[in-house]
Amino acid sequence: MGATNAARLATQEGALLNAGFTAKVAPVFPCALSLAGLGGCTWVCFHLGQPLASVGFLYLVFVVLAAVYGGFWQATLLSVISVACLDYFFDEPIFSFSVGRVSNWVELGVFEFTALVITQLSNRAQLRALEAVAERRETVRLYQTARRILLWDSRSDPGELIASVIREVFELRGVVLFDGLSNSIHTSGDTGAEAEVRCRLLNVDAFAGAENTWYCVLRLGEQTVGGLALCGTEMTQLTATALASLGAIALERARALDKQNHAEAARQAEQLRTAVLDALAHKFKTPLTVIRTANTGLPAAGDLSELQTELVALIDQEASKLNDLASRLLGAPNLDSTEFAPQPEPLLLSRLMKAAIDELERQTDRERFQVVAPVQEPAVFADRELILTALAQLIDNALKYSLPATPIHAGLVVEETAVILTVHSRGLVVGAGDCERIFERFYRAPGAQHCAPGTGLGLSIVKTIAEDHQGKVWAEGERGYGTRFSLSLPMVGVQQ
Repeated sequence: MGATNAARLATQEGALLNAGFTAKVAPVFPCALSLAGLGGCTWVCFHLGQPLASVGFLYLVFVVLAAVYGGFWQATLLSVISVACLDYFFDEPIFSFSVGRVSNWVELGVFEFTALVITQLSNRAQLRALEAVAERRETVRLYQTARRILLWDSRSDPGELIASVIREVFELRGVVLFDGLSNSIHTSGDTGAEAEVRCRLLNVDAFAGAENTWYCVLRLGEQTVGGLALCGTEMTQLTATALASLGAIALERARALDKQNHAEAARQAEQLRTAVLDALAHKFKTPLTVIRTANTGLPAAGDLSELQTELVALIDQEASKLNDLASRLLGAPNLDSTEFAPQPEPLLLSRLMKAAIDELERQTDRERFQVVAPVQEPAVFADRELILTALAQLIDNALKYSLPATPIHAGLVVEETAVILTVHSRGLVVGAGDCERIFERFYRAPGAQHCAPGTGLGLSIVKTIAEDHQGKVWAEGERGYGTRFSLSLPMVGVQQ
């Protein structure tokens, strides 16, 4: 890459030097002005009787000025005329030419050497000035490009915008932008199929001199995220690399904004859904209270048959379930409130698990659970009612999605700083891709709808309670058997 830049710099410098040797900017005016100055200096010095050495130094000044402003050939012409004037007016015998004198050739050599050196230094200085102007112009273009991209309308495609802005601001023949993360190609202008192919395969920055095209890798840190082709340009590597970095940052910014918009939309939808469910839960409470009150008064209204008694009991049982569901809906938003604070105390998780199992209405359900705890079980620091609620959700979940009459294992394991309760049942297997999502509010795993009715709230409540206790909950599907749910709570003395 360094050799490529050196070759391009040498080409530009050679072109400028050659231009200086041939004509330079204004070939007539600097030469005429120098000749006029030389003539005036000769007239003054001749009438004042100045010596040859002093006049020679004065002539050297005009040669230098001619080399700086006119170029090598004008300085050469002025050198020959200066040597002739020195020989004719100031070197004895005066008013005669002596071509064969060694002093004349020495003077001419000094003048020519001075003209050559000054011309080269002048050309190099002008080359550096042109490079500075070009760099300043490219810096301004970089600023304009960055400004337009940062003011980008998020509704448009960022890749197409980046390519078109770069091509327009830098006046390129074409631009190709390859987004490796989305595997998409964005083009603007005349690019060609080869540029698109090379952008997909880039691993290092390169300049194709035959095509006047820069190929740059898009990187975010150490990660390669795409490629950029700048067609029809001789910009420096620094500018091309800066454009590649700008493109990579702009694409990443667009992705971040897109994620942020989706997250905000999901948050607003969640808030709306929670508000609606909260309102519905409040509305459920009133008719449920009336139903349960009326149902309680039916036996007092008169003798009921055995079938009627069973129906009254069934109504009361289902109304209780609806009341419990409404209470869960009302309690879920409170768990997310910043004002909510658990009231922890030292508790044994195995005893809480057995207490939650004893709350089950049917004996057959209670008998399905097998609780295994270590002999010396350490206590956890937790809120009794909240942990009982979380355990009740895990128990209810295991009953709903396990095969009927199969045993449900509840085992406790002690780790270094936590007690882990695992509920393992045979039945629905949660896929690896859903093991995280089932703890999201209102989400139900595929296949769960066919096993039992539900709202998708239970496991989200368990997760919130676990996090409020600085613990965690997770699920693991076991192919061909079922799903294992684990709740981890810190021991007493390790809470932050």
